[in-house]
Amino acid sequence: MKLDKASLIGLLLGLAAIIGGNYLEGGYISSLLQPTAALIVLGGTVGATVLNYPLETLKAAVLAARKAFWGDRPDLKQMVNTLVIFAQKARKEGIVSLESFTEGMTDPFLHKAVLLAVDGVDQEMLQNSMELELEQAVQRGESCSKVFESAGGYAPTLGILGAVLGLIHVMNNLTDPAKLGAGIAVAFVATVYGVGSANLIFIPIAGKLKNRLHEETLAMELVLEGVLSIQRGENPRLVEQKLLGFLNPEDRSLYKSVIPSLPRSRYAA
Repeated sequence: MKLDKASLIGLLLGLAAIIGGNYLEGGYISSLLQPTAALIVLGGTVGATVLNYPLETLKAAVLAARKAFWGDRPDLKQMVNTLVIFAQKARKEGIVSLESFTEGMTDPFLHKAVLLAVDGVDQEMLQNSMELELEQAVQRGESCSKVFESAGGYAPTLGILGAVLGLIHVMNNLTDPAKLGAGIAVAFVATVYGVGSANLIFIPIAGKLKNRLHEETLAMELVLEGVLSIQRGENPRLVEQKLLGFLNPEDRSLYKSVIPSLPRSRYAA
């Protein structure tokens, strides 16, 4: 699994901006370290989020959060190449010949689609089955991103709650100046924790998961269209031309056809 450098850089830049700004104003990192404020904001946010979602969804969201920082993006160019090779073999030897490729497949969506095609499943049934699979994957992905969106909504509110609790502590100890500083610190730092965690961690992770879901969905749509085209017995060149439509212009310009006789310039535009 590859590290997503953009996510790491973004997080570090955000933290550096806050800490650096605090330092330029004459503050210290230690002034931002308030365990009480962290407990109120982060603990309250986690509690509210757990209350809002089933345990299964929460577990899936925690596992999916890794995709925001680690994970391999779908290689659409390689998928096009693979499907064109399948189309060539199916055209020459029949679609049953693709069964020899299924053992080494690591993509479960491609594996299932090819197996259904090899088993002679009706095209409409195959399409309906795989579209249902795709829809379920989208729903699971959206549920995971919504967990972090919810956390991003709760955190600032819990930050305000922490500020109010800190001010209550201040008001209760007006006659004891030694306790005023701690109460005021909790009040303001709790707000920083709430707004900061929402806008630097929870909401960005939700957005990243949505982007990853879009990439995965596009890859599944490409696979489905390719397998259906192969099942219809379409010419490999036509299959390639059709699947290239799923690639962005940059990837399309870098694409290398696996059909030697096919002019590259014809489909690279």
